[in-house]
This record gives sequence, C-alpha cells and structure tokens, in this order.
Amino acid sequence: MRISERAVLVVTSLLSILLLTLHITDDIVRGISKPEPANTALMVLVLFLYGTLVLAERRSGHVIMLLVGLFAVAMPVIHMRGAHYGEIARSAGGFFFVWTLWALGGVGGLTFVLSARGLWNLRRRQAGYAASAAPGDA
Repeated sequence: MRISERAVLVVTSLLSILLLTLHITDDIVRGISKPEPANTALMVLVLFLYGTLVLAERRSGHVIMLLVGLFAVAMPVIHMRGAHYGEIARSAGGFFFVWTLWALGGVGGLTFVLSARGLWNLRRRQAGYAASAAPGDA
C-alpha cells in the first residue's frame, strides 16, 4: 500500500471512530441505547484506536480498521430501518442524528474498502516475498 493510501486509511478510520462515538452518545442521550455500566464500550474504543494508530501497518491493524468501517457502515442500515427513524429525524437535534448516519455510512464505507484493499495488498506482498525466498532460487 502506498503511503498516501495508508494515511487516508488512518484518517478515515479515525473519522469513523469519532463519528461512532458522537452517534452512540446521541443514542444514549435520546434513550435509544442504555448507558453501559461495564466499560465494554470503552475497551472496544481503546482497541479501535490502538489498531488504527499503533497497528496501522500490520495485518491486525487492517483487520481492526475493517471492523471500524463495518460498524460505521452498519449504523445507518440499522437506524434507517427502525420504526422511529422519521420521528427522531423530525425531533430536536434530528439534523445532527441524520447527518451522523450519512457521514458514518460514507466515511465508514471508505474505511472498509481501504482496509480491505490494504489487507489484499499485504497478502500479495507476502505471497511475492514467499515466492522470491523459495529455496533453490539462488
């Protein structure tokens, strides 16, 4: 993967994480989701950030960023099919709610595609390395 693509992947992943946290917070404030008493959501957030910022050049980082993209893309699909979507969209703060869904879908989709492409490129690079390092090629 070229450096510019990797940088774009990290930025889109970070944007997806930011939008996810804003959207989940909005869900909690509206009473759509219950506040998590156990710190499971916080641990997932730390894992997403660690994978994006520390493991960005590794396969595990790409897998984590793929999951970030998948979660981000899933939010609009889940909410826009809900029975109360129109009601929430017309309520106070509805613009922000709908905007974050659109932004999550777009940025999350790009994160998903870029991380899948990065995984593919890592696999191709490792296959090329394995073929060039085969015994008897000297």
